[in-house]
This record gives sequence, C-alpha cells and structure tokens, in this order.
Amino acid sequence: MRASPDVSLRNVTTDEPGQPGQPTPFEPPERPARRVPGDFGEGALGRATKSIYWYIVLTALMALVSLPTLAFMLVIDPSPANAPFIAIAALPLGPALSAALYTVRARYTDEDLAPARAFWRGYRLNWADVLRVWAPAVVVLAIIGFTLAHGDLAGLGAAYRIVLALISALVGVWALHAVAIATFFAFRTRDVARLAVYYLAMAKRSTFGVFALVLIAATVTWFLTEWSLLPLGGIGVWFWYQNDKPIFTDIYARFTAKPGDQSAA
Repeated sequence: MRASPDVSLRNVTTDEPGQPGQPTPFEPPERPARRVPGDFGEGALGRATKSIYWYIVLTALMALVSLPTLAFMLVIDPSPANAPFIAIAALPLGPALSAALYTVRARYTDEDLAPARAFWRGYRLNWADVLRVWAPAVVVLAIIGFTLAHGDLAGLGAAYRIVLALISALVGVWALHAVAIATFFAFRTRDVARLAVYYLAMAKRSTFGVFALVLIAATVTWFLTEWSLLPLGGIGVWFWYQNDKPIFTDIYARFTAKPGDQSAA
C-alpha cells in the first residue's frame, strides 16, 4: 500500500547504509554457516556474556543521560497536578531513548562497535531531531494530565475522562513511533510526524506492541516507583526495537534513496 501523495518526503539514506548482501540496515549481517572452533566469544557462554555486557552498559548510559529527569522527580510530587513540571523533566528522556534505540541497532549490525561509542554517536546525531517530535508530544500529555487532575473543577464527566485517557495513550504511542523514525531516518520533522501517524494506523501489530510497553511501564510505575524502570531500560528498548523493526524496514524500502539511485537517474 502506497503512502498518501500529500506526504512529501526527501530521498535520503539512513545514517549507516547496509553492508553488501545485507537486505536492510536493520538486520544482522550474514554469518558463516560454520563457526571456527576456539574463536573467542563464539561459544554459547561467550555470546551470552557479550549480550549481558551490552545491555548492562546500555542501561547504565540511559540512567546517566536521564539523571536530570530522575533528580527532578525526587523534588516534586509525581501527581497529575504537577504535570507541567513533569513535562519539563521528561524532555531529556526523548534523546536518551533515541540513543538507546540506536545502540540496540548497532548491537546487531556492528558487533565490533562498543556500546558506549554507539550510544554517544546516536545521541549526538539525533538529539535535536528527536526533541522536535518529542517535546510537542510531552506538552500535549502535560495538558491532558493537568486537565484530568482538575477535572472536577472543569466539570469533566467520566466519558470525557475516558476520551482524554485514550488520546493520551495514542499520543504516547505516536511519540515513540516518531522518536524511532527520527532516530534512523533524516526526514523533515513534519514528514516524521506524518509517517508516525500513518504507521500508527497501518502497522497495527507494532502499534499494539508499543502500547503494551507503555502500559507495562505505567503499571510498574503506578504500583512501584519510576526507579523500578531503571534496571529494565535496556530490555525495554530491545523489545521496542524488535517491535518497530517492520516499520523501519518498510520506510527504508519505500521512502529512502538506495546506493546507486542518484547515479542511475
């Protein structure tokens, strides 16, 4: 199915084009059919140790970049009434999530790249583009949260509260789709926003998967604390990447210029 013609997209390549023989920049490179016995890290224990190391480092880096948010949450009450302040505190989370997503991709496409190097490279490349889609979503969520917190004064009924809650869920899922797209593709901000809306409706499996991740995070925060999410950061981003990978593959196939396209033209 083609995207609607009013979606104006630049023909660009991803930050790191795929290697020869690799179908997209989001799949692991082809491995030899037989591993060489005795190669360091090629055994089951070596691969498991490498994966654990990657995700421990990734989780630690996410926590480091999110320190302003965590520090802010220590001094304010995380209630809907403080939604404007929570929105300000949540701004650093967008670039942190983007850098983590970039690192997970590097885990599959370039195993020789150190996780810290991949994380900071992704952060440097994408923080500005990500904030352009993340900040408006955070503002909308803050307005909805503030409205729900003062719903009694505004005379909001149960039906309106449910509608606002559904809107906030859609905005949250849209924001994560938009952050993911902005992480790997150099589209204009309005095109990222349109693509996120498009895949919100068309990529139902990915949308429901992201919604499930948001619901799990909200449930953990509600019954425990936001600090409980810290040890799960790397694993959560891994699930997010696997969930949205069909979207990345579709965008790469349909909306980006491939090596040789310009020369052929």
